[in-house]
Amino acid sequence: MSQGRAWKILAASVALATIVPLAACGNSKPTTDSQGRPIVNILVRRNVTDNPMQKTGFTKELEAACKCAIKWSEVSDNAWGQQKSAKMAASEFPDIGLSLFDRNDAAKYKDYFADFGPHLKDMPNVKAFFDAHPGALKYVQTGKKIPLLPSDRGKGYEVSATHMFINKTWLDKLGLKMPTTWDELKQVLEAFKKDDPNGNGKADEVPMNIRGLGFGLWSPLTLMNSEGVVTSFMGGGASEQGYYVENGKVKTYWTSQALKDTISYLHELLAEGLIPKDVLTRDASQYQAQTISDGKVAKSGVTFGWSNYSEFGNDLAGQYVTLPPLKKDASTPDSQVKWDYSQDAARWAYTASGVTVNPNAANLKAVWKVINAMYSEKLSVEGFYGSIPDIVKDDGNHQYTVDTKKAYAEYPDTRAVALQDRFGGWIRDDVKMVGDTNAEQVTASDLAVRDARKHVDGEKDVIPIYVLPSIDDTNTLQNNNTAIANYGNNQLAKWLQKGGIDQEWNDYVKKISEPSLGLDQNIKIWQKYYDKVVK
Repeated sequence: MSQGRAWKILAASVALATIVPLAACGNSKPTTDSQGRPIVNILVRRNVTDNPMQKTGFTKELEAACKCAIKWSEVSDNAWGQQKSAKMAASEFPDIGLSLFDRNDAAKYKDYFADFGPHLKDMPNVKAFFDAHPGALKYVQTGKKIPLLPSDRGKGYEVSATHMFINKTWLDKLGLKMPTTWDELKQVLEAFKKDDPNGNGKADEVPMNIRGLGFGLWSPLTLMNSEGVVTSFMGGGASEQGYYVENGKVKTYWTSQALKDTISYLHELLAEGLIPKDVLTRDASQYQAQTISDGKVAKSGVTFGWSNYSEFGNDLAGQYVTLPPLKKDASTPDSQVKWDYSQDAARWAYTASGVTVNPNAANLKAVWKVINAMYSEKLSVEGFYGSIPDIVKDDGNHQYTVDTKKAYAEYPDTRAVALQDRFGGWIRDDVKMVGDTNAEQVTASDLAVRDARKHVDGEKDVIPIYVLPSIDDTNTLQNNNTAIANYGNNQLAKWLQKGGIDQEWNDYVKKISEPSLGLDQNIKIWQKYYDKVVK
């Protein structure tokens, strides 16, 4: 390259470097509004965005509390899924983010997440929340830093996230008792298949309906609890990666006798036509066609889900009740039967990607005031359910009533008129909500599993969801889990459909335990952090 050409390129580069900052300054956003109030920008991820938060009474009350102007931006779930990585890489973080980032994001981009710890004195409502729920603090705290805040949607959601439902109307019609063991359940399912319990003269009953296999929400693998192996299928913790604890020792579902027994049992049901053969290939709409059906004729006998109303719809929900956790066989001691231990996640960790703050926000003092107001009693209710008095009535003495005609006119919950599970806030234990049908329904569905859940030790039987490995170890876990799941899930799917687990189990355990897949390494990682946090 000639010296003259090099000089021209250098000169052009200098000129460009000079122009870019000027352009950036020219496009900078104002930090105060026309009234001189500091502006706080909030970006929220919502699943229903047709009722802008900017127009709600909730926003006006927040502005009054912080003496600031709030500018909302809203993004749909799908759009955020496409935008998130690019925005983080470009350092585009809002003043306040709601339901945008999780703990791993905060660890990876730690310079762009403010530490709430030093500012708890400015947010007495948040401090009171952590004092009341120390587990919630553990869930979000990284060392001494608090990079994000969870939200608490109240004791009405302190439930297992997965329940097993059975059609009680069918049981009564056929004169059958509620099953208590796996064998008794199979006998019931056989009757559901051949005795036309829905009475329409067609062989259209689906005795047991499942969404598929996996360590996650609404999975039939929760049947492992029948043998005392505890699941915790919500919140993104160790259980959903395939790990649990037995008397303080970390183990894995992947090689457990409980997993083998459960898959063997499910294959037996599928082979006899008691579970649809296409469960691993159909989509959600095909599943719902057999659960919600036409709202008139029930088609499913047993399923796994959140509540009987969310699972079967308002018209058929009354036919179903929660099946108390089953014993593997009659000899199983009652004390050994357990159930999915996910109530902490269902209550507050579910929304643990609730609130984040950009440390470079122009008006941080106003930001802390906004968040403190969000966690007040009244504004927490409004953020979750809807504005007072438009959607919710303040009855006094910590009681609030949701106007069901307005809130539920078009949707089965208040997500169109409020933030609901995307909110930042704390529904206190002394708050009584009237008309929260979601909480009422799932609480009713949860009652039948609570005795079994009492058998679970939240630290000796399960890795608590607040146990969080470092970002480096998290990356190792994820890489290993990908390799493990690629092999393991294929095997489980094959055994579900074709059988052969007894003959192939030992070889499977040997292969999935090979060092190249990293299963033993993952167990050691979880054990390290479990011992550090719990013991």
